[in-house]
Amino acid sequence: MKPYKNKINRIRTFALSLIFIGIVIMYVGIYFRSHPVVMVIFMLLGLIAIVGSTAVYAWIGLLSMKTVPVECPNCGRHTKMLGRVDMCMHCREPLTMDPALEGKEFDVNYNKKNSKL
Repeated sequence: MKPYKNKINRIRTFALSLIFIGIVIMYVGIYFRSHPVVMVIFMLLGLIAIVGSTAVYAWIGLLSMKTVPVECPNCGRHTKMLGRVDMCMHCREPLTMDPALEGKEFDVNYNKKNSKL
């Protein structure tokens, strides 16, 4: 199982990967210079990926402004929490603001609305 990462950082990584994917798609379009229609299709697909990345960055920026900043008890640095449980952005310490989850094993399923305590 992959180690769990902070939600905000995962979304930012996805947005950054969309930029690189868009650039690679556009670069592939250069190989079709002799077929202008195909080249334009690849360029537009790359542009859509980059515009999608911009939208994701805007969305996570707005979402990040609504998060609760907390101080990590392990490293003492400030981090932002999304949901009932999350990880510290810096040291990956499990964090919760729900008193009912204090001392319980970290589980991502606690963030789902239908999860049982």
